[in-house]
Amino acid sequence: MAATQRALDLARAAAHAAQDKLAEEVIGLDVSGQLALTDIFVIASAPNERQVASIVDAIEERLLELGAKTLRREGQREGRWVLMDFSDIVVHVMHTEDREFYDLERLWKDCPVVIAPEG
Repeated sequence: MAATQRALDLARAAAHAAQDKLAEEVIGLDVSGQLALTDIFVIASAPNERQVASIVDAIEERLLELGAKTLRREGQREGRWVLMDFSDIVVHVMHTEDREFYDLERLWKDCPVVIAPEG
């Protein structure tokens, strides 16, 4: 099983929106072979809560332009780890410290990388 073209397009748009707001280490993982709920995880991080919120807003705005609505958003109030579910993709925007602690990339290390971090 591989991610759909729609999921890849949304993941790329989310990654570009995050990078436009100076997100760090933006990566996309094709989890379609492991999860039935979604095709791609997009993971991004930022050093503070304000920037996490800015990245979340930019991603949501960009994907809305592509006709993708947020089905669920969690963690917005704390601003340390915000999860946005767009069905085809799930976006994790995390505070840098939380990202290092939870290390989602290690948990999903067997999944193909479809968006590689810049740099």
